[in-house]
Amino acid sequence: MTTHLTDLAHLPMHRIHHLWDAEPGWLDTASYGLPPRHAHTELTRVLDQWRRGSTDWTPWEDYTHRARHAFATLVAAPPTDITIGATASQLLSMLAAALPPGTTVLAPEIEFTSNLFPWAVSATLRTVPPDHLAESIDASTGVVAFSLVQSATGQIAPAADIIAAARHHGALVVADASQACGWLPIDATRFDVLVCAAYKWLMSPRGAAYAYLSPRAREHMRPIAANWYAGADPGGSYYGPPLRLAPDARAFDLSPAWFCQAGAAPAIETLNAIGIDRVHAHNTALAARFQTALGQQPTGSAIVTVEIPDARRRLAAAGVRAAVRAGKVRASFHIYTTDADVDLALNALT
Repeated sequence: MTTHLTDLAHLPMHRIHHLWDAEPGWLDTASYGLPPRHAHTELTRVLDQWRRGSTDWTPWEDYTHRARHAFATLVAAPPTDITIGATASQLLSMLAAALPPGTTVLAPEIEFTSNLFPWAVSATLRTVPPDHLAESIDASTGVVAFSLVQSATGQIAPAADIIAAARHHGALVVADASQACGWLPIDATRFDVLVCAAYKWLMSPRGAAYAYLSPRAREHMRPIAANWYAGADPGGSYYGPPLRLAPDARAFDLSPAWFCQAGAAPAIETLNAIGIDRVHAHNTALAARFQTALGQQPTGSAIVTVEIPDARRRLAAAGVRAAVRAGKVRASFHIYTTDADVDLALNALT
């Protein structure tokens, strides 16, 4: 039976699992997400067109348009404020490279380096414990950069407190949502910049990334990778001067990786069709069940960490795929995760 996207909002979550082909025991979406079957099929069809040379490239361009609009819907932002890129660090570098010399960027000390190295290259980077980020913002802070959900721990940042402190001191607010977009409801317009690598919770091929760039942020940025696709009229920007970039966030676009966008567009559209609030409720309920069974207090995150002796071997023996970092299990739960997946992991660990 074929399920249409318009039907997904009305189906219970346990009936949506059939859209994926996840092998039992996949608890590592924080490393990479699994595509819906129809997104993989669409990508395969496009790759076959490429293999055969059965079309020119112009039909593939529609996937970039669809992905931009789907991401805008997901983060409640205007499509004109969304730019297309390849990685989170590449998108952040456009702001980092334009900062005045001596600008201080404040970030959590456990931040993933894709949201540290761009600032360290171009500015003065100061790090503090994540729980003290908001209170550490002061008049010397030019930018505060943080992950909405920490990769290492699954901790959800107190975004409202951080934003309020940054606004009080006039600092730009930059969020990496790579571990949040796709399960955590987000209003990107609360931030100056919000970036997301799509290969995790957006279940897309690696090489697709998106960013919300507020008008305020764009005033501070330079399109250091300006190209034909960032032109006001891409089709009229193939050859020769003068510089003629789009008047909105498209001025910061990379020329898109066609096949990455072909997988990303239907995957993100699927999330929107299901409803991010429903995905959030499903994911966090499974995470809470996992934590409670291991004697932990649920944290409200879809990413949880727990320290258990010999966890790597025990999980591998049970066929469970989860990250083990610094002796701690990092388990992550998404749409395609089932109660059976949770039980498989719990049986291995307990």
